[in-house]
Amino acid sequence: MKERKILRIISGLAKGKRLKAPAGLNTRPITDMIKEALFNVLGNRVMESKFLDLFAGSGSVGIEALSRGAKKVVFVDSSGEAIKVIKENLANCGLESDYEVYRSDVFKALGLLHRQVSRFELIYIDPPFTNERIFNEVMGALGNVDILESDGIVVIRTPRKKDILPTFNQLQRDRVSNYGESNLNYYSIHEEDTKHDGDFSHIR
Repeated sequence: MKERKILRIISGLAKGKRLKAPAGLNTRPITDMIKEALFNVLGNRVMESKFLDLFAGSGSVGIEALSRGAKKVVFVDSSGEAIKVIKENLANCGLESDYEVYRSDVFKALGLLHRQVSRFELIYIDPPFTNERIFNEVMGALGNVDILESDGIVVIRTPRKKDILPTFNQLQRDRVSNYGESNLNYYSIHEEDTKHDGDFSHIR
């Protein structure tokens, strides 16, 4: 069995808490460096936000959001091993926060959240790098459901050499940041009949 990697919470109420990662060759946990860069960009938006963590893996990103003051986090992963690890990590961090953990195919989960009229200010997506088509597919599916707040942000991690479309319906890419073999792609809603007000003006 592949040895589990150990991650940690970088900041907030659970700062320094160690996290397990699911074992397996298809997991590629986000590094502390990339996670810190992500939350530096998101900044104060995390406070009191509703945060969706898709392909959650260890739950590292969603738990970081809870530690930094997110109002609620929903974790979604199709792997039973990942769900077990997420629950272990949440228990270990001892955060008295509102969260939900779903074992589900991400595409089915998006449809369910849409039907439940769930809305999020922040959505983080970390698909497996072994599936080259999934990045555009999941963004396309997200662009077809109404779960992102009008001023919300979507971030998807992709391989550095993987091209991903810049537009999915009203979702348009505002920024790409490279960290070694990974890119973080930032999207927001651009209304067709209104001028986008540069909601990412603070991001360089």
